[in-house]
Amino acid sequence: MAPSGDGRRRVRVGVLGCGNVGGALVELVDAEADAIAEATGVHLEVTRVAVRNLAKQRTSPVGPDRLTHDAHAVATDPDVDVVVELIGGIEPARSLVADALKAGKAVVSANKELLANVGAELSAVAEAAGRPLRFEAAVAGAIPLVRALQVSLAGERVRRVVGIVNGTTNYVLTRMSDERIPYAEALAEAQRLGYAERDPAADVEGFDASAKAAILATLAFHVEVVAGDVYREGIEAIEVDDIDFAHRLGYEVKLLAIAERVEGGRGAGQVAVRVHPAMVPADHPLAGVRGPFNAVFVEGEAAGELMLYGRGAGGRPTASAVLGDLVEVARSLGTAPAPTLRRRPAVLSPIDELRTQYYLTVDVVDRPGVLAQVAAAFGAHGVSIRSMEQVGLGDEARLVFITHTAREADVQATLAELGALAAVERVGGMLRVVGPERDGPGRHRAREHGHHRES
Repeated sequence: MAPSGDGRRRVRVGVLGCGNVGGALVELVDAEADAIAEATGVHLEVTRVAVRNLAKQRTSPVGPDRLTHDAHAVATDPDVDVVVELIGGIEPARSLVADALKAGKAVVSANKELLANVGAELSAVAEAAGRPLRFEAAVAGAIPLVRALQVSLAGERVRRVVGIVNGTTNYVLTRMSDERIPYAEALAEAQRLGYAERDPAADVEGFDASAKAAILATLAFHVEVVAGDVYREGIEAIEVDDIDFAHRLGYEVKLLAIAERVEGGRGAGQVAVRVHPAMVPADHPLAGVRGPFNAVFVEGEAAGELMLYGRGAGGRPTASAVLGDLVEVARSLGTAPAPTLRRRPAVLSPIDELRTQYYLTVDVVDRPGVLAQVAAAFGAHGVSIRSMEQVGLGDEARLVFITHTAREADVQATLAELGALAAVERVGGMLRVVGPERDGPGRHRAREHGHHRES
């Protein structure tokens, strides 16, 4: 850190990675440096940028004078004050961040996979080095969620965090919901528009959301949760028919990341962390989040219900969150960072102990006595049926159930028994239902797509 020509502190920034976010960050710093200096007294300057391929054509304003392929040299350069890690993945990011901290650098990262798997380790390195490690952009892009949990809600007993934290899947589900187009077509459209990667597995299979859920649980409950602790399901099995039935019952289908305290009973003192598609009541704020947007709902004992909403992905929104962290650490250089919050080991509640309502579909041979066999399977495992509809499918019938609140393990046992019945052609969709039980179907947004009748 050195004085600039006008007496303001000059903070030199080294950036590791220059993809969509890295290029956007350099552009923002170059464009906003004077305004930031006027507001904070700190003049940010990106002096070095590490990239894998020096010959690659770039649309960002990063000239060859700032580029290098030696990321370690940037991370440990005595003339760099703050290192911004935008490489992604665990290695070499893990080693580079640790080396930067040990070399006396403040570090800002947008790497959710890194923080969700080795965040505790790197936090310990940061504390030992007396240097800050910030990661606002790792969870929800431009939405200031990490700061809200770490600062604004630091004294709050958070009960539950539930949110849409993956823009790709929310775009796909929105298109399926609004236009009734199949999953594969909606995903292909998301890829054409740049909302989904060529290999979309990390998004549609829930890995991205699971990493973010682990970080959220760690921050909200002050426990150590890693990505592998999170129960995970993706959206690949969702069909338009499932969404249509959800509409008829007054729900929207969303991929949710959920982290909550488990109070009372066998789960007392535990936390449950999971990612899966769910039916959300149409009047819940999360149901109205459309397209590639993110939103996170926080429930606290004193604060009540809060929701943060915004763009959760994209080069410029994510770069904006990185820049916020960058300004924060730049202003605090030369002062001792706040001590790392002590976190206890997480006691995780297994998914088998979840208690909620369920939406289930079963395709059966349409003949007398089948319904009684199916009902017996539910009864054998103590799963009570709240409502059932039958849809004719030629010689077959699709039975659509909403259960009363039941235990996950009992529902899974019911599905296994149903799958073994000779009259059952296929056990289809299964969605967990968010919110209290309803006496009726709720708000109808039906599009009839077959013959329905109450049974």
